[in-house]
Amino acid sequence: MFKPRYLIALQSILNKETNRFLRIWVQTLVPPAITMTLYFVIFGNLIGSQIGQIHGFSYMEFIVPGLIMMSVITNSYANVASSFFSAKFQRNVEELLVAPVPNYIIVLGFVGGGVARGVLVGLIVTVLSLFFVDIRIHHLWVIVSTVLLTSAVFSLGGLINAVYAKTFDDISIVPTFVLTPLTYLGGVFYSLSLLPELWQGVSTLNPIVYMVNAFRYGFLGHSDVSLTLAYAVLIGLIVVLFGIAMRLIRRGTGLRS
Repeated sequence: MFKPRYLIALQSILNKETNRFLRIWVQTLVPPAITMTLYFVIFGNLIGSQIGQIHGFSYMEFIVPGLIMMSVITNSYANVASSFFSAKFQRNVEELLVAPVPNYIIVLGFVGGGVARGVLVGLIVTVLSLFFVDIRIHHLWVIVSTVLLTSAVFSLGGLINAVYAKTFDDISIVPTFVLTPLTYLGGVFYSLSLLPELWQGVSTLNPIVYMVNAFRYGFLGHSDVSLTLAYAVLIGLIVVLFGIAMRLIRRGTGLRS
């Protein structure tokens, strides 16, 4: 149950996290917008015109939801990983740990900041995509719920990465060697039905496949995986990662000298 003072603490952390990335918007909001625009031009207009349709949709229409989701994933993760590690590096996090605030408020505050940045970048990329393709919306609730759940998953992942990181270089290891490969192999640029049967089975082990396809269903009404299973994967990941984050902070892993 949220007590009034806990709500004030949560709001304070959320305000700090939101102001942090808005204050340096040239570094946090502009780069992903430019990167996604290049994806739209190269993969959508140039390469897409040579590919043709996928499941009755133009290649540009097919990849837009995946590109939006890719920007949400990377920015949600990066925001919390960098912010929490900075707080740990500067010893600011110790003030939170000794404050009369439950650990779940700390986790929710940082995750909320990551979700805010992920959703905002997603909106920016969506607006930019309107210059390249007419976006159709099949199910708005699926779009909103999927982007919020996905952003929460990777915000929690970024927090866990920051807890274990010992240097600034450590927070780039997971995005480079784990997150990027999983994203590119997560069905952003192709349909699973185009893969051999063996690789379709292997792809189902990639959680990003479920996030991208659920999000694509919200726009196009088509998904390569079960929507129910996609939500089960998302909610399950949130529960597991939240539990891990709470345990790490409660034990002070990597936080107390």
